[in-house]
Amino acid sequence: MQIILMEKVINLGQLGDVVNVKNGYARNFLIPQGKAKRATTANLAEFEVRRVEIEAAEKAKLADAQTCGEKLAGLTLQITQKAGVDGKLFGSVTTADIAAALAEQGFAVDKAQVRVAEGHLKTVGDHPVSVALHSDVAVEITVSVLGEH
Repeated sequence: MQIILMEKVINLGQLGDVVNVKNGYARNFLIPQGKAKRATTANLAEFEVRRVEIEAAEKAKLADAQTCGEKLAGLTLQITQKAGVDGKLFGSVTTADIAAALAEQGFAVDKAQVRVAEGHLKTVGDHPVSVALHSDVAVEITVSVLGEH
């Protein structure tokens, strides 16, 4: 299916590109999320008319993400969980827990934006975590998991 990208999509293209993707990817993910529209002649014409305002909105989103990223960069976040004597947690620290802790500190971050390289955090200690605020802005924070007995 041919679609017009309404924003930059990693590994697919830039804003305004007309690309071919599988039907399910377009129908189930890109179009409902507002990341793309079908590449019909009417949609192409409408996009060309609105191109300037769409690009300005994208630049504003990028600028907001960069300012938030500057505030977030290098942040150390402390999360307390129940742990055993050997330092292993009873349960784990998930991306939702990290997003909730960031929200308590005043950063509006969705759990899908939090990227943990090794999966859920299951041990006490400091762990590097990446937060992707925009497709072009990703910052590293440190999550310090503290154990309570």
